Amino acid sequence: MPADLSPIDKAKFAAARRAVDHVQDGMRLGLGTGSTAAWMVRCLARRVHEEGLRVTGVPTSARTAELARELGIPVVGLDEAKWLDLTIDGADEFDPQLTLIKGGGAALLQEKIVATASDQMIVITDAAKAVAQLGAFPLPVEVVPFGWQTTKALIEETLVSMDVLGRDTSVRMNGAHPLVTDEGNYIIDLHLRRIGNPRQLALVMNQIPGVVETGLFIDICDMVIIGHGDGRLEIRDVNQGTVEHDHIDFAEDRNIFADLGE
Repeated sequence: MPADLSPIDKAKFAAARRAVDHVQDGMRLGLGTGSTAAWMVRCLARRVHEEGLRVTGVPTSARTAELARELGIPVVGLDEAKWLDLTIDGADEFDPQLTLIKGGGAALLQEKIVATASDQMIVITDAAKAVAQLGAFPLPVEVVPFGWQTTKALIEETLVSMDVLGRDTSVRMNGAHPLVTDEGNYIIDLHLRRIGNPRQLALVMNQIPGVVETGLFIDICDMVIIGHGDGRLEIRDVNQGTVEHDHIDFAEDRNIFADLGE
């Protein structure tokens, strides 16, 4: 592993490396999207190359699919895989109940479909993503382009009756134009600052015509692996109600890129 990685990148790598230990031969895996998930794909590829691990990946975005193929991980669509053993993905925030905010990478719809179609979801993250209450990170809401400004106005009107601290909204941009997701939709970011009742908010948002899905992942995540820049790991299992601690030695991973032909 390159020695000049930032502490945050080292934390992400540590969590990713520990997460792929849960992958078993023959598994069908959901492959997440984002900077932390990219570390996971690289760590998984190393196991495929070094151990002959046989896995089938279902990517949650076009860019994850491209990276997996480049690194020699076989990928298929969810319709072909049908059901998955495990999904490993990152998160933008998570609370003590392992409720998540996801969608900072604009792939929340595919991420939620894939995670829900899995027996288990493991989230890999750094300690900065842990919060007592969700909402500091803007909540992404994916909407269809048709009438999106009307949908945005309906969202803002609905937020008046929700238990949130802020109600500002903004369409996510890509230069001078709205960002377009892999599914051809737009994303409206809700700057709520605090979400008092995530379950209620998700239910109400999904009733608004034009809303495709929100970035609230409720009762989906089973485990969070939190990495630290010094190699320490904290593993929270919501089903077992346990918190474990572990550590990895970065010295063992100096050649992760060279091993993959990077």
